Amino acid sequence: MTELTINGRRHELDVEGEMPLLWVLRDELGLMGTKFGCGKGICGACTVHLDGQPIRSCVMPVSAVQGKTITTIEGPGDDVLHAVQKAWIAEQVPQCGYCQPGQIMAAAAFLAANPKPSDDEIRASMANLCRCGTYLRIFAAIRRAAGDIGGRS
Repeated sequence: MTELTINGRRHELDVEGEMPLLWVLRDELGLMGTKFGCGKGICGACTVHLDGQPIRSCVMPVSAVQGKTITTIEGPGDDVLHAVQKAWIAEQVPQCGYCQPGQIMAAAAFLAANPKPSDDEIRASMANLCRCGTYLRIFAAIRRAAGDIGGRS
């Protein structure tokens, strides 16, 4: 049995230890917000937090996350939108929206570590891919969430 704490809830699952966390979240627990993108840990669509740090769940075996705290896109705001989610809406970030859960999780972890980032720090830290190219709106949403709209370029 594998025991996981996800979004503050404990789960006991009978899964193979090498099963990627992404498939445990989606197929075993029905948490469909975390997306499958590349399956190689490159694009970031599958980003979740592991003890507050962003990880790519498509390449993380479930055996490596036991005893750690996992947060998915369904969890950061505890039934209330997280500041990053509010900023995403205000800045109208999504086009297709597919990468957005991973983008939001990456941005939330980034802002937790760096609450007042410069534009250069934002650009350097946001490594998730967006097929639609909404990077300028993503960066604006991060600035908004940080309370740092305008004044930097």
